[in-house]
Amino acid sequence: MARERSPALWLHTQPSVTRKMPVCHRILLLLWLLHFSSVYSDITDGNAEHLKREHSLIKPYQGVGTSPSSQWDFWGSTLVTSQYVRLTPDERSKQGSIWNTVPCYLKDWEMHVQFKVHGSGKKNLHGDGFAIWYTKERLHPGPVFGNQDHFVGLAIFVDTFRNDLQGMDRSFPYISAMVSNGSLPYDHGKDGRSTELGGCSVEVRNKDHDTYLAVRYSKGRLTIMVDVDDRNDWRECIDIGGVRLPTGYYFGSSAATGDLSDNHDIISMKMYQLMVEHTPEEDNQDWTKIEPSVSLLKSPKDNIDDPTGNFRSSPLTGWKVFPLLLCALLGIVVYAVVGAVVFQKRQERNKRFY
Repeated sequence: MARERSPALWLHTQPSVTRKMPVCHRILLLLWLLHFSSVYSDITDGNAEHLKREHSLIKPYQGVGTSPSSQWDFWGSTLVTSQYVRLTPDERSKQGSIWNTVPCYLKDWEMHVQFKVHGSGKKNLHGDGFAIWYTKERLHPGPVFGNQDHFVGLAIFVDTFRNDLQGMDRSFPYISAMVSNGSLPYDHGKDGRSTELGGCSVEVRNKDHDTYLAVRYSKGRLTIMVDVDDRNDWRECIDIGGVRLPTGYYFGSSAATGDLSDNHDIISMKMYQLMVEHTPEEDNQDWTKIEPSVSLLKSPKDNIDDPTGNFRSSPLTGWKVFPLLLCALLGIVVYAVVGAVVFQKRQERNKRFY
């Protein structure tokens, strides 16, 4: 698909840009591409051999229903048509969800979600949003965008309404991620700040073009990308390592409205298997027994009184490590160049003595 173009391809198609760059800038750009290409190039190209249909929700939604052979089940206000699955209509106090009935045993996967959020509400007069789930249990309605609180697993929230009037450092709609082992509550009043892994502000409402979200989990790394600007390109929203998720959980999506409302539509959910090699120790591990966790997080008790809602601890994260590695590489290059120049000068000076 065109929107899965990598930065390296962009550089190849823009030769005039690189010709105008100083050499040092070219080196910096090359190192930047090497760092980020693993994220962009790993976004699957949608080849059919990687598509896992038992975990995919695709038009015309033939596998949706309540029969024993159905692969997707739905609840609440959810309406299934031939063109979309509407989790909630543009009406107050609605909840709906749709869930895969087949547990997923893939260790490395990527979910592409095509969605549409639209309604008659003007700016700041709409809500509440929807969520993408990978959890131990399914079809448990509750207060967290139509699903239960204290869930076990992973949640991606597309929150369209600001509840925390003091948190003016971010704009809404806002996409965030949360991993929980069942002990963490989602704080609606603070828009989930105390438990979020990261997030980004993305305008997703009332678009007249397709809007997409990709959730990728591989080798303990969670990456979330969005394509909502009709540019046929992915934009990184969240990229964090140290995430541990088990196999055998269920994928689903839910949405809720309150005093304000929106239509929350799921057009498709496409699951792709990622072909990744693991060590023998990883292969022999019982992945169904893994407890959902994130190694970069502090204890939940340490964040109760944290007014900033910053849930990361002090260890270096990826974006902090990269500048250090960049400086080290540049230092090695400079040292090699200087050494070569000094060596050449000495050789020329020695020749003059013969």
